[in-house]
Amino acid sequence: MIRIYKPEEIEQESFRIIDEELRQTGRKLPEMYAPVIRRVIHTTADFSYLDSLYFSDHIMETVWEALDQGSSVVTDTNMARAGIHAGTLGRLGGEVLCYMGDADVARLARQRQVTRACISMEKSAEAAQPYIYVIGNAPTALLRVVELAEEGRIRPWFVIGAPVGFVNVTEAKERLIASGIPCIVPRGRKGGSNVAAAIMNALLYEKAGR
Repeated sequence: MIRIYKPEEIEQESFRIIDEELRQTGRKLPEMYAPVIRRVIHTTADFSYLDSLYFSDHIMETVWEALDQGSSVVTDTNMARAGIHAGTLGRLGGEVLCYMGDADVARLARQRQVTRACISMEKSAEAAQPYIYVIGNAPTALLRVVELAEEGRIRPWFVIGAPVGFVNVTEAKERLIASGIPCIVPRGRKGGSNVAAAIMNALLYEKAGR
């Protein structure tokens, strides 16, 4: 028999099931990162993220500082933009920015024969302020973020590097990790806009509840 849950109960029950299934296998979420890992597993129904999610040293201190400062988020996909809880981010003083649909981004991408994702990261540099970067689709965006940071053109608070696919995806993620930029990364081929948004939302909800 299917039990009908109230809307507010569905997520709570999902989290309970996740914790119980982990307990049955003798696994436990690391306390510091539990909200992020649990929400990604909830979003994907994929327990492999328990092992593949990478957190750089002292990343949580950087996250809280960025959100304390009201940082805005730059993302490479309108799907991630729609998935990030703008209301919670707004209450903390930030907004979600995505330049992928801008006409000037499309024009420059055609002229230079590069991806719009690459150009959209360059456009974020024009504001000359630190952002949180949430990359959920294009490895070209992630690589350009690292390059721009190394060139001193942007100063990311931290980067959620979760592009998905087969071409330069793992390489881009490992390049981010090696760069020393504070980051959260699902290593390997898996990721996507839903995963990137889930990570960001987990951080937002934790901060809002602190």
